[in-house]
Amino acid sequence: MCQHILNAQVSIRAPCCQQWFDCPECHAETQTHPLKRTLEMIFICKKCKKAFRKDMSVYEESDEYCPHCDNHYVIDAKTPQAAIGIEGEDARVDSRLIKDERAKSDPSRSLFVQDGSDRLG
Repeated sequence: MCQHILNAQVSIRAPCCQQWFDCPECHAETQTHPLKRTLEMIFICKKCKKAFRKDMSVYEESDEYCPHCDNHYVIDAKTPQAAIGIEGEDARVDSRLIKDERAKSDPSRSLFVQDGSDRLG
């Protein structure tokens, strides 16, 4: 699982060591040698799990799809963004998110009152 590109659609076989990686950064982190450049790339689609080759010297727009399942694998990469935040609003400002379990509700205001003689016509 790639930590650099969150929406990787294919794995790429590195021509130097014949191992599969989701991105060049994953190769650089795990291997001691540089990534070898090539014009023929081998991919595995993560949707249908089938391998295919692409010649990058004659790459066209139609080559952006898996030939087996038509998964569009050339998409804008989503990278992890560091962020600090909270879910919901600040409880000090808006206390409607917090229910006080200590406060007892008035049983006479309940819809499920056992004795309904005073409420019937």
